[in-house]
Amino acid sequence: MHDTADSRELSEFPLEELAACHECDLLMRRPHLGDGERAECPRCGYELFSYRHSVVTRSLALVLAALLFYVPANFLPIMQLNLLGQTTQDTVWSGVLALYHSGMGGVAVLVFLCSMGIPLLKLLCQLFVLLSIRLDIGRSYGLLFYRIYQHLREWGMLEVYLMSTLVAIVKLVDLAEVNLGIGLACFVGLLLTQIWLEVTMSPQQIWEALAGKEDSLARN
Repeated sequence: MHDTADSRELSEFPLEELAACHECDLLMRRPHLGDGERAECPRCGYELFSYRHSVVTRSLALVLAALLFYVPANFLPIMQLNLLGQTTQDTVWSGVLALYHSGMGGVAVLVFLCSMGIPLLKLLCQLFVLLSIRLDIGRSYGLLFYRIYQHLREWGMLEVYLMSTLVAIVKLVDLAEVNLGIGLACFVGLLLTQIWLEVTMSPQQIWEALAGKEDSLARN
């Protein structure tokens, strides 16, 4: 009877004022939050919504910073190996080429997509979405690119590539002289910036801003 009563109460509100928990599907009235506040599901504790101050401005700064890190992270040396008088400098791009030329084309394509292609597409989608909100133009395209970004989120695996690189460095230390390069620092900077961007770019605020809701835009 308690659930039935709740359902009847919720049916009195328009659909845009209702929200369902992504984890347990509990239907509830959408809360009204201020800057810095967040709402959690009363049943499972999942974070439903959070509102952050100047989310568009801060996210734009982080996207531009990540794009600045992108080129040196992928094309500057991650490490330099000195073995038996021979010196080699390894980059993310040279690793992809080495896999391709060694006959592992499929693996090379997969590494390229997960470590270079998809992370760049994610950043470009985020940049277009934020600019469409900031400049108030092309919001319908902004919605499309934000949906594309949501599908790409799980495919950018910079942290996996970084872990594999660190494991390789540890194993190579006993075999050759290893010097870390500026590319590794830029790669770590790119990874941390993207993580910070994921935390800052509140999905609920972005969806509402793209939909043209004035209350959400006022918080940006």
